[in-house]
Amino acid sequence: MTTHASSNGTFSRRAFVQAVGGTAALTSLGGSLNAALFAGPSPSSAAETAVTEFYKTLSGKQRGQIVFPFNHELRRRINANWNITKPEIGQDFYTDKQRTLIDQVVRGMTSEDGYERIIHQMNDDAGGIEQFSVAVFGTPGDGDFEFELTGRHLTLRADGNSVDKAAFGGPIIYGHGVDEAAENMYYSQTKQANEVFKSLDADQAGKALVTKAPPKENAVQVQGDKGRFAGIGVGELKDDQKQLVEQTLSVLLAPYRQEDRDEVMEIVKESGGVDKLHMAFYQKGDLGSDKVWDIWRVEGPSFVWHFRGAPHVHAYINIAHRKTS
Repeated sequence: MTTHASSNGTFSRRAFVQAVGGTAALTSLGGSLNAALFAGPSPSSAAETAVTEFYKTLSGKQRGQIVFPFNHELRRRINANWNITKPEIGQDFYTDKQRTLIDQVVRGMTSEDGYERIIHQMNDDAGGIEQFSVAVFGTPGDGDFEFELTGRHLTLRADGNSVDKAAFGGPIIYGHGVDEAAENMYYSQTKQANEVFKSLDADQAGKALVTKAPPKENAVQVQGDKGRFAGIGVGELKDDQKQLVEQTLSVLLAPYRQEDRDEVMEIVKESGGVDKLHMAFYQKGDLGSDKVWDIWRVEGPSFVWHFRGAPHVHAYINIAHRKTS
């Protein structure tokens, strides 16, 4: 199939859709844990298989610009608005086949609904997936590797469990640049989190409600068992309130593939379970002064989910066992 570049050397959104539109939907992932000792994706998972195929298609020139050693410092950077490499997906730097494989990777990393949300967000915030970029760390199919997609309000990773006991292969980011809370595609997550807050009695609410959010929203390093966490401990809650917390985790994880969801919950379990999590709601940034708290955080020894919903969504996620030295 032939596609045509625009005058600035990039492909139109229509051309990209044509390039990937014939790709069959990936087989839906099952809900059971891997047979391995620890849950998580493997090098033969759908996204990782597509990463390996993508890597094989790269020319020497392409590898020189988007392939890095596995332990390169760029893999550890956390930013809500950056392109990890200069070539954008829509540019003629990539072939149609390579764009199709990138689309397969994104489909493989997400649930069906999550894929649609992410495509919607990329269209709204940047003009489409063509404006995003990818990088490969390591050598897919031969040792540790990671594929990373970055751009405005989005970081996604696929690593085949190369990063030991780190869900999603490391910190990820999502967002949506719509300032009206109810029009933001992730407002449903805020409503679900606030169901927990609404269930709290006065004393519990006093613990959960914090005046100001952390000054650095991307400060999401896991703290381990000796960490200090804002808000109220889930272990202090009643059984029905804990169920609301569990429902909230389910809503937060819904956009991602089952293998990553399993790994998250395995890490939570290994770190003491849901009772070890804390939930904090921040007064500053209450859009419309309606006391539906738009900035909130779920955090525990190996878990950080920071959601900044004001003026628009920046969400930073880091879920991993803290390594002890």
